[in-house]
Amino acid sequence: METWAIANQKGGVGKTTTTLCLARGLVDAGYRVLLVDLDPHASMSHAFGIPVDPPPRGSYELFTDATQMLSRLARTTPVERLSLCPAQPSLATLERRGASQAGLGLALGRALHAARDVYDYALLDCPPTLGLLMVNALAAADRLVAPTQTDPLALHGLRDMLRTADMVERSRRRPLPRAIIPTLHDKRTRSGQHSLEQLRETYGDHVSPDAIPVDTKLRDAMAVATGATLASRGADAYREALQWLLDPLSLECEAA
Repeated sequence: METWAIANQKGGVGKTTTTLCLARGLVDAGYRVLLVDLDPHASMSHAFGIPVDPPPRGSYELFTDATQMLSRLARTTPVERLSLCPAQPSLATLERRGASQAGLGLALGRALHAARDVYDYALLDCPPTLGLLMVNALAAADRLVAPTQTDPLALHGLRDMLRTADMVERSRRRPLPRAIIPTLHDKRTRSGQHSLEQLRETYGDHVSPDAIPVDTKLRDAMAVATGATLASRGADAYREALQWLLDPLSLECEAA
């Protein structure tokens, strides 16, 4: 099983939509995919219609009960070969526990390792804040996929995200390849064009060749989650981004 952490320390960059679209592309290619919602806001879980009251069993239990297994906490979804481990608001309380409970920093990695023969890919939808949940995801991931808007403020957030990735990479003592996917790109604006050019100049081959355009059809994540066929510019761009991610040459560039 290969694990991708979909993460950015800035919110509003299309992180959950990116996770859903990449997952849909993977299952359409025949892979078994597990989504793990690690965001206390539970946007991914909401997209699949999972209520938060009463709280569902899900990713919170991975940190509070070492005997829990991802394959048992995960739910089937309307999309064939796609499973989801939902989030709960109580995930926000883990930061306090992490200071006093040993081993929480590696809890997710252990759970993913135990599920390695059940799924082909695990995609981790991370919260937009640096803390225990994001560090867990980066420590466990085989790859960081960082969606980022093409605007100046988002580029600052991306720099912070990549610094965090560098820190985790040094701590875990193995490479953490990273891929950057420009999202919500409006080619009609000078700011958007300039920011995309700056992304490519700064990060080179780490950046997906095609930017994801602003697309109102993709804003309804529910359509992606329910298995509806997506036919739009944004969906096509995500399919191209997935092909780039699956290209062995792109992984070599990310690791360089």
